[in-house]
Amino acid sequence: MTNIPPPAEELRILDHELRQLDARRAQLLARRSWLLGVLRSAEAPAPAWGPARASAQTPAIWAAPAPRPRQPEATAPGVQNVLLVLGGVLLTVAAIAFTLVSWGHLGIAGRAAVLGAVTFAALAAPVPLLKRGLRSTAESVAGLGLVLTVLDAYALHEVALPEVDGTGYAAASTALLAVLWAAYGRSLGALRLPLPAAMATAQLPLLLWVVAVDAGHHTITAALLVTAAFDTVVALSVPVRSVRVVAAVGAYGTGAWGVLAAGWLSWEATGPSAATRAAALLALAAAIALGAAWRAPAAQAAPGLSLTGGLITIAAAGGVLRSVLPDAWTVPGHLLCGIALLAVRGTWLPESVRRGLRWSSAGVQALAVAWALPLVTVVLVGPAGWAERVWSGAPSDARDAVTVSTPWPSNTETAPLVLAAVAAVLFLAFRGGAHRPLALSGALGLAWAAVLVLPATLELPYLTGLLILGVTTAATLTAAAYIRHAHPTDDGPTSPTEPPAPTSAPTRTNARPSPITLTTLGLALLTSLHLVVLSLAAEAATLAVLGSLTALFAAVAVWQKHEIRAVSAAASLAYATALACATGASLDWQSHHIALLVLLVPASAALLAPRLKESTPTLSVEITGAVAALVAIDLAAMEPPVLALVLALCGVIAAGTAVRPDRRQVGYAAAALFVLATWVRLASWEVGSPEAYTLPVTVPTLVVGFVRRRRDPGTSSWTAYGPGLSVTLLPSLVAAWGDLDWLRPLLLGSAALLVTLVGARQRLQALLVLGGGTLALVALHELAPYIAQAMGAVPRWAPPALAGLLLLALGATYEQRLRDARRVREVLGRMH
Repeated sequence: MTNIPPPAEELRILDHELRQLDARRAQLLARRSWLLGVLRSAEAPAPAWGPARASAQTPAIWAAPAPRPRQPEATAPGVQNVLLVLGGVLLTVAAIAFTLVSWGHLGIAGRAAVLGAVTFAALAAPVPLLKRGLRSTAESVAGLGLVLTVLDAYALHEVALPEVDGTGYAAASTALLAVLWAAYGRSLGALRLPLPAAMATAQLPLLLWVVAVDAGHHTITAALLVTAAFDTVVALSVPVRSVRVVAAVGAYGTGAWGVLAAGWLSWEATGPSAATRAAALLALAAAIALGAAWRAPAAQAAPGLSLTGGLITIAAAGGVLRSVLPDAWTVPGHLLCGIALLAVRGTWLPESVRRGLRWSSAGVQALAVAWALPLVTVVLVGPAGWAERVWSGAPSDARDAVTVSTPWPSNTETAPLVLAAVAAVLFLAFRGGAHRPLALSGALGLAWAAVLVLPATLELPYLTGLLILGVTTAATLTAAAYIRHAHPTDDGPTSPTEPPAPTSAPTRTNARPSPITLTTLGLALLTSLHLVVLSLAAEAATLAVLGSLTALFAAVAVWQKHEIRAVSAAASLAYATALACATGASLDWQSHHIALLVLLVPASAALLAPRLKESTPTLSVEITGAVAALVAIDLAAMEPPVLALVLALCGVIAAGTAVRPDRRQVGYAAAALFVLATWVRLASWEVGSPEAYTLPVTVPTLVVGFVRRRRDPGTSSWTAYGPGLSVTLLPSLVAAWGDLDWLRPLLLGSAALLVTLVGARQRLQALLVLGGGTLALVALHELAPYIAQAMGAVPRWAPPALAGLLLLALGATYEQRLRDARRVREVLGRMH
């Protein structure tokens, strides 16, 4: 109720404020002059004697600051509003009390006179108040008058029309009051309260009227939507801001209530007739939202309103289709309506409206895809149960094959159609622009999901389902290869038949694989894995699927020349490993015999890797071959003789790989594999001598060390010969100390003596230390019995006596050294 005062009143207020500012300025200027005088007197030279010196030495007495005017704690307009509001509230309470309590003490004439006079006075008083510039007071009195009109309507019903239905009377009275208040506000344009009050009251008449006539749910919902439409028109056309705000609030409130009621009626509809009536209500709500967005396309709420209008339109049309279609077609029906909204693209509608409709269509499509995802999950995860029932027998159809461990969802027969429809929309909607690759990737993923669930949905035969998945794998893998070839930023050929351009040095592509390439490649791998799991039900199917996948990925790896080659080659070798295992199991071979068949995969990988001439495919092939070798070792682990053979063959493969200049480090792995193979073979023969395990390592190691010192004379003897000698000498020395026989110590001592002599002749530290140390320990081992026998013949006092003599000798030596140090210090002192 804070209003701008009239010009005369505002001028009076400004003059009062200026007078206060002038008074305050005069006080500050006086204080400033006194301070300047004090500073000048302090800077002046003081006289040597006289009253002036005394006055100069007298401390200055500061004048008391001028009292500050007390500031009011509340502004004048605030006090005015509080008084006016409080007065209006008190008068309203008094009027209500009079109407409800004191009404019976007056006759009919007195009642009419009192109410008429008070109401007329309250409604007429704002006119002179406005002329005098008392706008806030006029607002308060006008509010009181509006409340009195409500009391007049109530009093009229209680006295003159008691037999009239209360709800119907309330509908008529609210309509009349809304019209009267609007006319009153228009006649007194300076008042702000009557028009918003009239707008708020206009929300009730239609709703109260349909309730009074006992209308059905459809009529009540229609009344709500008509009220929302009226509010929307007012909010978009009336220039008064307060009225627009009240109308917007009413439009959102009654519109939301009406939409929820219409949606509930559409969901509960049991036939086309009821569904059509509910759809008409939803269509009215959609028209209101779209009309508001169309009328105010630049408003911030326009996209949201058009989005809401689009969703309501889809719900209306989908509700009608749901009433005439089976339950399985409910989602496709709504999806069809959502796709139809895309027809607004390129029309004359405002851009904000078209954008909102596109969003609503996209939202419905996303919900439809989410509805189909559980079925896709069942088809992908369900066949995992065949891992526990390998080769137990082919199922009757594709649905039984995927529901071996999970149930089939109900009413999902139309899921492939939904996925295919959304894929088609993505493919057609994005025909250019930066989002085209992502849209195509999404379309490929949805189309793949539709093909994946199609055999189980149609309950096709088991073999037909496998064939469809195999074709899908081949198609996606071929698409990945073709798209990668056709990519214009690559350094390779642009078509499968075009030869690459000659270059002087190997070139690498700088462009990353496109999202479409990655998507198709990932889908091919996922489909192949799903196909393999499904094929586990039957032996013939497993062998056929693994063989086909091995050949397919191998063909793509040979044909392709880019990043996809690495993935295809690795997948081909992985499926070849699985094929070898399945073939061995089909032939009823033992696991350690199957291991020998699996070794063909790492051998093939070792032969194929150097021919690829590209780092990424070469590395992927070698890693896959190494994993296959580990699988072979694991299969042969329970049979030591075969395990030794497998380790030796793996060592041969590693040694062949180490021949390449860029794979010299693999030679260490080859040596380790040979050593392990030897040890496993000796263990299988139950050989307990450590030399049998260590000498096969020592001899080649010493040879390698000798060759290295010949090529690099600066190599240390510890580097060249230390590891080889330690491998044999240390375990043999440990065994000799626990051996009671004489042969092992004799042979070990002879070998240690020979090593020591060679080290002495060649002046090699490693040979001298290792050989001499071993020889000394062997000799000590041989002398240990005699030492023990001699110690038994020595009296018990002899060892302590020998220890005491040793300590005395050490002490004397220590004292002699201290005396020599003191003499040196004295000599140095005399020199100083």
